[in-house]
Order: sequence, then C-alpha cells, then structure tokens
Amino acid sequence: MSAAAATGGKPAKGGGGHGPRHVAIIMDGNGRWAKRRHLPRVLGHQRGVEAVRRTVRAGAELGLSALTLYAFSTENWRRPEDEVSALMGLLKHFILSDLEEFARNNIRLKVIGDVSVFAPDILALIDHALQRTAGNTGMIMVVALNYGSQDEIARAARAAAAKGDITAETIAAELDTADLPPLDLLIRTSGEVRLSNFLMWQAAYAEMLFLDVLWPDFGRDHLEEAIAEFVRRERRFGGR
Repeated sequence: MSAAAATGGKPAKGGGGHGPRHVAIIMDGNGRWAKRRHLPRVLGHQRGVEAVRRTVRAGAELGLSALTLYAFSTENWRRPEDEVSALMGLLKHFILSDLEEFARNNIRLKVIGDVSVFAPDILALIDHALQRTAGNTGMIMVVALNYGSQDEIARAARAAAAKGDITAETIAAELDTADLPPLDLLIRTSGEVRLSNFLMWQAAYAEMLFLDVLWPDFGRDHLEEAIAEFVRRERRFGGR
C-alpha cells in the first residue's frame, strides 16, 4: 500500500508519529539506464531530468518540507569533458524550463555546495532562480551542486573555529543545510549501497533506503513507497 493510500491521500505520518519532513536522494543510474538500452549516456541524463520533475512535483504534493537532490558532486568533474558539458547544459535547460512552474507551485529553490567554480552564465541563472523563489513558503527543493560532504564539513569546521569553540553544535550551525529540517530519510537508487560523500553528517540518524530502480525510472510511486517504509520503521536515535 502506498503512503498516500494508507493516509487517505494525505501526507504520510509515522516514524514515531511523524512522516519525513526532509528527504534526500542520491539520483544514481542514468548511465546504466542508457547502456541497457544501447543509448548515449546523455540520453540517460535527459531522462533523469524528467525523473527530477516527477519527484519534485510528488514531493510537494505529498507534503515534504524539503527535498534534497544530489545533482553534481565534487567528484563528477573527473568524468569525460563532453559528459560534464552535457550535464551543465541540462542544468541550464532545467532552470530555464522549470523555474516558473516551481514559482507558481510555491517551491523555494536552495543550492548547497561550492558553486563558485561554475561558468558565469550558470551562476547568473542560479542566482536568478534563487531570487525568483526566495519568497515562496512551500517545499524547499535543495540542489547539491559541486557538493561533497567532506568538503562541507571541513568548511563548517573552519567557520566554527573562526568564531570560537569547535563542537558538534557549532559545526552543525555552519553546514550548508543548517536552515533545513533534520534529514529524516535518505534514498539511493540503482542498487548501490553507499553514501558517495553525500550528507554524511546529516545522515547520522537518518533512515536509509537503497532501491534497485534506476533513477530515470523513479517516480511518484517509488517516493510514496519510500515514505511508507519510513512510516513502518521505529526510530530510536541510539536509544531502545
């Protein structure tokens, strides 16, 4: 039974009385999706963008407070130059084509990671998108760009040290996600079982779910089932 069906179409509740407020997804499997169909990798990435659209719409409709998507890691620069160029092109196209829909649907865009390395035209688009949705009060769509959790923690530790004591609390206050709800559920598609340098601090007590589905095939039903699985789990946070 899906989360929506279990709750009469309303946002899922559970996990100690509360449904997930903040869900993060490692969107893995675009290349394998294309390879299995004997298609260029870029077509897999294009279909992956379509999955992003479906998932963002579903997340907002299901009542998530925040949805964080791992779009481009600090390690992705090691990929072939033509693939990186294609990914940058898809990022630009996505912002241009979907920004107004997000704005109409009260979705606020947030970017985490070090975007200073991107080309000026991409930076301008990102800045415009952030400003265009800054006043929205619905779901926060968090896009991780040139993001690596180790880099984030190092940056946060330096910022905390510059202000005084280094503690778990002062580091957490300097993380890119400091203004977001705590991470409740982390999903990875494609069957791989690792975090790949994504939200490692934030995932300390998050529930994790690793799915065999490749990212281009991910949709609302998968997100609903992931939320339903979260509802079924008992979260102890280190206690009994």
